[in-house]
Parts: sequence; C-alpha cells; structure tokens
Amino acid sequence: MPETQRTFLTQALMLWHRQHNHRQMPWKGEGDPYRIWLSEVILQQTRVEQGLPYYERFVAKYPTVKHLASTPLDEVLKCWEGLGYYSRARNLWQTAGVVANQLDGIFPTDYEGLLKLKGIGPYTAAAVSSFAYREPRAVVDGNVQRVLARYFGIEAPVDSAAGKNLLAKLAQDLIDSRRPDLYNQAIMDFGATVCMPKAPLCADCPLASRCIALAKDKTGTLPVKGAKPARRERFFHYLVITNGSHTWLRQRNGNDIWKGLFEFPLLEADYAMQADDVGRKFSARLQLVSAVSKTQLLTHQKISALFFRGTGLPADTAGLIRVPISELRTFAFPRVVGWYLRDNLLL
Repeated sequence: MPETQRTFLTQALMLWHRQHNHRQMPWKGEGDPYRIWLSEVILQQTRVEQGLPYYERFVAKYPTVKHLASTPLDEVLKCWEGLGYYSRARNLWQTAGVVANQLDGIFPTDYEGLLKLKGIGPYTAAAVSSFAYREPRAVVDGNVQRVLARYFGIEAPVDSAAGKNLLAKLAQDLIDSRRPDLYNQAIMDFGATVCMPKAPLCADCPLASRCIALAKDKTGTLPVKGAKPARRERFFHYLVITNGSHTWLRQRNGNDIWKGLFEFPLLEADYAMQADDVGRKFSARLQLVSAVSKTQLLTHQKISALFFRGTGLPADTAGLIRVPISELRTFAFPRVVGWYLRDNLLL
C-alpha cells in the first residue's frame, strides 16, 4: 500500500479535526484517566445518546475511583440499571477496588499496565493511555473500522479475527505519534459524523479523492460483516406475589445474563406456559391471573417474559427475600422487569 495513501489519511484527518471539532461531549479533552475509563466502559456497545446521562450520573455520584470502590456493588448495579451488559458494571466496580486499594487510586500510565486490569481490553487500554498519557496507541472502534475499511477498500469481514487483526495493525501504523490523543479523537469523530454507516457524506469528505470504496462504488457494502448468529429464544415466567404491602424477590447468580440483579420468582421454559401450568409448577395454593407479556432483545437472545400476578405463598421460599413494595425502587432489576414494574405503578 503506497505510503502516500497512509500519510494523506493521517494529515487530512488531523486538518479536518482542527477545522470541525464541534462534536462536544463531556469526556472530550478529558485528562483524568478515571473519567476516560468510566466513559469508555459506559460507551461500549452503547450509543452516545444513551450513555451520556449514565456518565453524568456516575461522575456526580462517584467523582473519583475511590468513591466508586467504596460503594456496595448493589448500588453500582442500581446506578447502571437499564444500560445492559451488566458484566461491564461488575468489572467496573472490581477494577475500581483494585486501583483504589492496591494502586493507591492511581491508574497505570501505560497500555500494557492497563491491560492487566479486569474488564480493560485493547480498546479501553488504548483510549486511556492515549487520551490521558498521550501514548501512541490506536483506538479501534466501529467508527474507525468503517473509515479504514472504506478508505483502503478492505474486504475482510471486520468482525472476523483476520479482519480485526488487519485493521488493528493498520490503525496503529497510521496514528500520529506526536498527538495520538487528537488523532484518535479525529478518526472516531470523522466516522461518526462523515463516514457514517448509512448515507455517508462523500461529497464533503476530505478523503474522497483517495477513497477506494468511493472509487469502486462500494460505500454501501463496506465494511463487510459476517452473518449474525440466530437469537436464542427463552421464556421467563415470573410470579409476582403480593401479600399486603410486600412481595418476593430473588437475586440472579451463576454465569447467566443479569448476574447480581433482582427479579421475581422465576420459572424458565422453552415455550410460553399458561397460568394453570405456572400455578402447578410454583404452588397449587396460589391463585393466578392472566399474564402480562414483555419482550427484551439481547445481542444473542430474545427474552419473552410473562408476569403472573398471584396471592398466597410460594411453595418454596429458599433463595427468596420478602421485601416491602415501597422499597422496590432501591433494587437493580433487568430492564424487562423494570418495564413491568413501571407499567403497573410498582416503581
């Protein structure tokens, strides 16, 4: 690949960034590694519009890594509620504890040191090391992959191991070693505002004269992505037992989705069960009414949740806790349970 092709891209992006640096967000230009790390963890697999209020909430509640580390995990999960991918929140809390208690509140100052922390992979390590310490490490997110795949005409699927490795190496070769922080911000902003997934602004693109995808009329097909696996469908049957002012909850554990979050007593099946069947499975003494259905789509799963209101007592209360309905708002729930609670005025 001609060196001029690479040099042109780097120089053009740095110039574009100086002239069009208008994508203002609270973490842009941030030098605090804690806040950079926090923003990157929140924005993983999350749109900026959705992640922004969570970032502001976390910064307000936990202004330093020591504040975050000293907070019980249940409270952190509650603050994270609705953002999804809860393993990120658990890793966030565990890593905060390591930094606060073992590293005296100081983050590692280099890429390799950051990689040793739980939940910090190549992307986040590169972001923190380049933005906080100006280490020349390329940040490679979906925006960066799209820009490089189109500009260089790369046909390898960006979600394959070969495609990821190729783009990661290319991104590292292109970085401006003098201001890696500005270069990383430039290419990410460029992908988000000009080289967009749909309807890219090719007419106004400073890379247009050398963009292979544009020359070959492939902006609509690049980057290439592999076929998505079919979603697994699961049916969750929840028993909402109300006895006066109290109800029953359980906390999810094990290596399944929503670990650490709370929910109602659960019966899972591979089909949607009727009220009579649910009643017999839980307890014959319970009186159930018709179910309320909610659906939540996860990356690889479709959760069909059916909520059955009931009165009486569960046959087996092992693993359950009895809580006042007035205190439900203090617990962290999966989004689909939160939807049910809000719709039925229980939150």
